[in-house]
Parts: sequence; structure tokens; C-alpha cells
Amino acid sequence: MSLRIDHSIIESWVKPGSRLLDLGCGDGSLLQLLAQNRQAEGYGVEIGEAEINACIARGVNVIEHNLDRGLTQFSDKSFDLVIMTQALQTMRFPHKVLDEMLRVGRECIVAFPNFGHWRARWHLAVSGRMPVSDILPYQWYDTPNIHFCTVRDFDVLCREQGIKVLQRQVINTQGPSRWCDMMPNLLAVNAVYHLSR
Repeated sequence: MSLRIDHSIIESWVKPGSRLLDLGCGDGSLLQLLAQNRQAEGYGVEIGEAEINACIARGVNVIEHNLDRGLTQFSDKSFDLVIMTQALQTMRFPHKVLDEMLRVGRECIVAFPNFGHWRARWHLAVSGRMPVSDILPYQWYDTPNIHFCTVRDFDVLCREQGIKVLQRQVINTQGPSRWCDMMPNLLAVNAVYHLSR
């Protein structure tokens, strides 16, 4: 299985030996990668039974928890880094989840799909229907995505919440590109942000 582009970017930003919390960790593949290549340790948080079982099979420490209920079981700054990939848009209150991430972690990394990508805009304009793609393979009625966000939306949220952007990488399906950097809201398929207070 090939390495996901966002996982490769995140790996390059994680300091060796970091203590991590991966929210919505899925099958635990990112935590396993970071343990192997960065000697990082920590926990995944997941709600799906199949994903939790996959984490256990990989030897990844995982906690079953609904992230919409907050992170009250973790004390302030108990992790070096809190990560959430491709799940922020599924949260009921994404801004509150970000606050909690930066409370329990010194820094956080968030990766999310850019709903402002030109193909999504074009599909909606031409067909009059919500787009379905390899990146977003759900119909409007069964999607876990409840808060559609663009790169520009996320930049505004960070400014409004007093969140400092340490690094940002916008990518298309092939990875980072100069064109994505020039017009991220239009050309980026995904965005990866490294944040702090």
C-alpha cells in the first residue's frame, strides 16, 4: 500500500520521540508509521468498531471515544502534538474540537479536504448535484461530512480563533505543487496545517 501524501507531510513535521494523540485515527496506520519512523508514542482515538479492531491488530494503542463529547479525559498540554486527518469536517463543532486539540497538545496538525476545489465547484455548477469523487466518495445523504470547509474558510477560522499557522501544505492528487501554492482555494484537493496558540 502506498503512503498517503498527507501522512508523508505529517511525518516530516513530527519531531522524533514526540508524544502524540491521533483523533479519528482510523486503522492506526499513521500512528504505526510515526512510531516506526519517528519513535513517537501515544494513542489513537476512534469510534468505529472495525477501525478500533484494525488498530489493535497493528499494535496501536486506541481509545474508543466520541470526539464530539470533547477531550475532558486529557489534561492540558499532556501531548506534544495532537493530529486529526480527514475528520475535522465530520465533527459537529469543528472550532471546539480545534480548541480542545490545542488545549491538550502543545501543537496540532489538521488535514482536511478542500471543498472549494475547482472540480467540486464545476460539478455543482454543471450538474446541480453535490460532487462524488475518489476523494469524497459519498452521496449527500450518507456522507459523514457535515461541515464543508475550504482552505480560505480554515484560514479565516484560525485568525478568528487566535490560532497560529506554523506551516501549511496544500496538495493536489499528485502532491504539493507551485500552482496549488499560488491558488490554494481553487486548486488544492487537500490541505495540511501545523498549528499552535
